[in-house]
Amino acid sequence: SSGINAEYGQDERTVRKIHKLDDHVCMAFAGLTADARILVNMARVECQSYRLTVEDPVSMSYIARHIASVKQHFTQRPGLRPFGLSTLIVGFDYDGSAHLFQTDPSGTYHEWKANAIGRSGKTVREFLEKHYTDEIAKSDEACIKLTVRALLEVVQSGGKNIELAIMRKGKPLEILDTATVEKLVEETEKERDAEAEAKKKAAGKS
Repeated sequence: SSGINAEYGQDERTVRKIHKLDDHVCMAFAGLTADARILVNMARVECQSYRLTVEDPVSMSYIARHIASVKQHFTQRPGLRPFGLSTLIVGFDYDGSAHLFQTDPSGTYHEWKANAIGRSGKTVREFLEKHYTDEIAKSDEACIKLTVRALLEVVQSGGKNIELAIMRKGKPLEILDTATVEKLVEETEKERDAEAEAKKKAAGKS
């Protein structure tokens, strides 16, 4: 099983939107970068603190709940501004099971099988709802291609504007380089165009 997350930026100078919180958990965000830096640092400290206290890595539900409660705290205290970002938290529990959580600026959090956040999140989420299956989730290649196809619903200028990170059980977070992402985008676009052409021919024959 693999957890996959993606965000897209404006160009290659864009601040990374995907951050490792611990060896087995990472976070992607959409929103204010300055707020994200604070939240990432707080979450990293909590992950290490948990390891020292419990002598185990944090569970995914624990760190998602912690991040959500920090956000909620900032919505309730006078004089504090709420965190201006949504997050996707992905990783593996101690038993090897993969999890994906979303947190909102209000401090609510939910677990998903696949999700998207940000400006065009609704479009990407609708695509994932339509095309995601448990069968796809079992294959690294199919999972990555689904992610790229979902992002191409809203990203017009190809691989340069896509940042892809892959988490695999027992392996460090892998952020794909631009050349690899562009190759994946090219392959995915060819497959998508071939499928569209086949559908058009089939429709013409019927």
